[in-house]
Amino acid sequence: MIKNICTSIILIIMIQTVNAQAVPKGFKSIFDGKTTTGWHSYGKTVGGSAWKVEDGVLHFDPTAANNGQGGDLVTDTEYSNFHLKLEWKVAANSNSGIIFYVNEDLTKFKNTYETGLEMQVLDNDGHPDGKITKHRAGDLYDLIKSSSEPVKAVGEWNSVDIVCKFGKLTMLLNGVKVVETTLWDANFKSLVSGSKFATWPGFAAFKKGKIALQDHGNNVWFRNIMIKEWNSMNVTTGCENGM
Repeated sequence: MIKNICTSIILIIMIQTVNAQAVPKGFKSIFDGKTTTGWHSYGKTVGGSAWKVEDGVLHFDPTAANNGQGGDLVTDTEYSNFHLKLEWKVAANSNSGIIFYVNEDLTKFKNTYETGLEMQVLDNDGHPDGKITKHRAGDLYDLIKSSSEPVKAVGEWNSVDIVCKFGKLTMLLNGVKVVETTLWDANFKSLVSGSKFATWPGFAAFKKGKIALQDHGNNVWFRNIMIKEWNSMNVTTGCENGM
């Protein structure tokens, strides 16, 4: 019995070690792999219990999202110029998103997506959004179609980099640059005016905000969530290609 317990403990440690990615220089982890400390459900003070932490992985379980226990999971902290890194995977037919520059003023905005930009997380083949241009995995949702689709199969982990640097947005999926644009300039405003967000006064209006992981009612997993911030053009993310 004791031998079995010890074996189980060793296996758990091994799984957590495999799941845990080394934090690169200059970055800090914003998910401790054990709790939702530092996060809360949008409009609340704590994370809903549908957001489960399992072996170093953050899992949204839709079967546990009853009675207000779901909702988008939002950072306690706001970010302006940052490089966000994380990994995600989805179940078949699932939809989610990584939303940033979220303004949590509940007197004006009832949902994260009313203000925040979104990198789509999706099963392209199984979810209906996969049939809509600019709604596929890696797209800047409803604004810019990804330049390629390096997304992996359902159930496999995908790596994401979202770099917001003094108005320049660069998004990578599995190490491939898929979106690059300048936020808030005339061209970007034109993109917004041609999207579903055209009449939303708060959308993409904020240059500082929270980061959210979306509850779209489907199974989705996130891990190795980390961020790097900077306040000077002389400090870079350490990435190449102008990032």
